[in-house]
Amino acid sequence: MTRLSIPRRWTWHVPAHGINGISVALGVLLVQLVGGLLGGHAAALVASGGAIFASLADTPNPPRRTLRRVATAAIVGFVATVLVTALRSHELALGGLITLIAFVSSLMLAWGVRAGPISFVPILAIVFTMAAPPLQGWQSQAAHAGWTALGGCLYLVWSVLSSRLLQPRYRALALAAALEATAALLRSRAALLLQDRMRPEGAPPLQDWMDRQVSLDERLQAARDLLFEAAHRTGAKAADVPRGIAVLLLAIDLRDTLLGSELDLDLLGHDAPAERLRGQLAATIDTTAAALDRMALALQLGLPGDAPSSRHQPALADAVEAFGANPSRSALATALLDRSRHIADDLARMQAALAGIELPRPLGADELRFFVSPEGWPLAALRPHLRLGSPIFRHALRSAVALGTAYFLALALPWASHPHWLVLSVGVVLRGNLDQTLSRRDARVAGTVLGCLLVLVFAQVHSPLLSSLVFLVAAGTSHAFVNVRYLVTATAATVMALVQAHLADPAGGFGVGERLADTVLGALLAWGFSYVLPAWERRGVGRLVERVQRSLRTLVQEALRWPEPGARDVALRLARREVYEAIGGIAASAQRTRAEPQRVQVPLYAMATLLTQCHVLLAQLAAVRTMLTRRADRLDREASEHALREAAAEIDAVLAAIGDAQRPPEAGPPRLPPQSTGDLRLPPLGHNEPLLPWLQRRLGLAVLGARRVAAAAAAVAQARRQG
Repeated sequence: MTRLSIPRRWTWHVPAHGINGISVALGVLLVQLVGGLLGGHAAALVASGGAIFASLADTPNPPRRTLRRVATAAIVGFVATVLVTALRSHELALGGLITLIAFVSSLMLAWGVRAGPISFVPILAIVFTMAAPPLQGWQSQAAHAGWTALGGCLYLVWSVLSSRLLQPRYRALALAAALEATAALLRSRAALLLQDRMRPEGAPPLQDWMDRQVSLDERLQAARDLLFEAAHRTGAKAADVPRGIAVLLLAIDLRDTLLGSELDLDLLGHDAPAERLRGQLAATIDTTAAALDRMALALQLGLPGDAPSSRHQPALADAVEAFGANPSRSALATALLDRSRHIADDLARMQAALAGIELPRPLGADELRFFVSPEGWPLAALRPHLRLGSPIFRHALRSAVALGTAYFLALALPWASHPHWLVLSVGVVLRGNLDQTLSRRDARVAGTVLGCLLVLVFAQVHSPLLSSLVFLVAAGTSHAFVNVRYLVTATAATVMALVQAHLADPAGGFGVGERLADTVLGALLAWGFSYVLPAWERRGVGRLVERVQRSLRTLVQEALRWPEPGARDVALRLARREVYEAIGGIAASAQRTRAEPQRVQVPLYAMATLLTQCHVLLAQLAAVRTMLTRRADRLDREASEHALREAAAEIDAVLAAIGDAQRPPEAGPPRLPPQSTGDLRLPPLGHNEPLLPWLQRRLGLAVLGARRVAAAAAAVAQARRQG
């Protein structure tokens, strides 16, 4: 196998968020230049504000999505600017407007993650508009609105053009990030093998599972959104799309292959041959992870990757030979060797796809769109949240009261020259849950201190050109790191806000002391208001468990089905993704509840057990599916289909009983169907031995896994009620 050899001086690249930040800074610069040519310095500053409002929604996305989101952000920023300008001289009315804006912008989160950047646009519009000197007369207000609109429109054009230009780079980096996350997951499995920390059920520890799986899910979805949206494109510029789609689909399949490979390791024992086999298995997985890292590096640097590797593993085969005297352990060792070969097969196919070798595509272009994140702003998404029990509605009310209080409090403070700074501090710190609020609080205060120190340094050089340059760099940096490292964003945003206020009103100075005081006070206010109408995690755990139940039931029906040759597996892939997202919701809730007061926390041990058992059931289903797709020629179809139907019916009945666990205590414990009896011992395995006993054993273990999921869900429901 040829290895990718890259000189050290070439191993650095700009990540996707860095490229996006540079693009944003250049777009704002373009708007400034056009505004300056058409209307002078004041017009350029106002137009750049409109551009920054629009830029908040400019993230690595396909051009069509960029157009819709950036246009929406530009419109929202324009409307907020016009309203604030009109009420600027009426303090009481402006306070009411700020309260209303805070409520509506927070309610926008009902549309999900895609609405996050846009929901902050009105808050930023308040800050930018109030940073400028008050406008006198409707003509000045109309001119201000016109320059704001021009800046938003110009940036919209720039964002679409730059998005089109950067699409190949964004796709390559998104795919590379997904491969790196897959490699990290494999490497964690190898470490567990070497440390002998695998549980009997085959599940990893909670924290490792959350870190690796959640990261992988996020990166896989980002890659899907960029690659699958481009599936209908043709031409030289989209030549990388089929190759990237093939690699991504294989990477997704590799995770299932890895899940199945984790099973039954506790049956090996702990003698010298067992430890040797574990070591060889770990080395095989680690080698696969290293190959994925090289593939990711090749994508990042635009270089050819490794040639497809051979799956021949003599060291692993020699380790298996040591179990020849014990038929049961020999059968298990042989099965583990087969699983390692499956991982090697998946890797070889990924390398072939990356090299441009055409492989059969499991999904067509139209089917790929089912896996892309939803887009648009349907009003139907708001209806479930127009009630006091909704966490989003409660956060909207909390934000409205908090920002309104911050504004009126700022007017009463001894320093009242920048009341919008206190509003901004509360707006950026107060999040939908306590965990994120505490994280933002600390990063915001630290970032403000650092930003003020930087401003004090370059303020010694009295140069408008330097101030404009610093403003652009700060705008791009704060945009680039908002979802990567918020401390950097907070630092850059502080610099941007202080410089923007100074450029708008040079006589007012930089106001560093006031900025620090407002930030600390705003962070304290946001922290205090996070306890107003709180949406503790225990309130939503029931819905999360129900989602896990529904998604698992759907996956079981799709996974325990005899595969038809040439048939598309769209339904199976959709069901699998939904399960991972549902389990990811449980994992995220478990992380967030740790920051809550102890009296309202959902016990972590209950959440951890549910996550563990869901992971085990997924592994069992993945192993069954692998056997059906790779070893169907060694299975009797009629007998296998009968076993699959029986197991699917029993697992569905067990999972359906999870609904009983969600009922009040008087409903009693979940009523599980009677457990079927089956032989779960290891059957013989050889080239001439039938695989049906292995399938039956795996199905029996899947039924057992479903029972443990139901029991864990009941424990979570009981812990939630007793807390």
